[in-house]
Amino acid sequence: MTKIKAKVLRFDHISVDAIFEKENDLISQLQSGNLDQALLLWQSDEPTLVLPSGNKWQQSEAIASKLASTGWKLYSRKTGGAPVPQCEGVINVSYIYVLDEHTPYSIPNAYTDFCAILSSFFEQFNIKVDTHATPGSYCDGDYNLNIEGKKVVGTAQRVLLKKGGGKIVLAQACILINADMPTLIKPVNLCYEHHQQTDRAIADVHTCLYEHSKEKPDISELYQRLFTSFVNHRGS
Repeated sequence: MTKIKAKVLRFDHISVDAIFEKENDLISQLQSGNLDQALLLWQSDEPTLVLPSGNKWQQSEAIASKLASTGWKLYSRKTGGAPVPQCEGVINVSYIYVLDEHTPYSIPNAYTDFCAILSSFFEQFNIKVDTHATPGSYCDGDYNLNIEGKKVVGTAQRVLLKKGGGKIVLAQACILINADMPTLIKPVNLCYEHHQQTDRAIADVHTCLYEHSKEKPDISELYQRLFTSFVNHRGS
């Protein structure tokens, strides 16, 4: 049986630009065959709005200045989507893995598998989550995890080609742990307004893990429970 080459990285506090460099480095290691899978767990060290690429979201000194006046930095990434706020109280998961050339990529199957792992994390707190879109949430999608109809996790995926054949899947999740939602959505709505978008994020359609759990473990314990969820799922 071939041994799986895997790596786990955890960062209690790290800048958004540094974490995306580390994520890209892990992807390169999977593309070259040095790794088969990687798990990256992190939390931003300062409030930062991650702006997607595309004509809809133009990075400029004007939007950067507006965000700075409210205490938020701006980081522009190379992939699409919607603006995502990163700050203390939001934990992020990047799960990167290889699909061999004989295994077709299925969007529903990949998301369902990823959401099952994340759901098992919440089961450790005796919390039931449901997977569906959450109208009014920032960066809404069909594969949000929700507690009693309110978004607690947002997910995203993209697929890259692997050298020599096969694909690499990058699955990402933002987990709301104990963030202040009116504060969290403020830079998102400022960005919508600046770019003349009609969408607005609504604080009350979101919720956080700690609102539903008597247990409030520190970040190291949260990371360990997430790691356990991935290990148990892959071992099943």
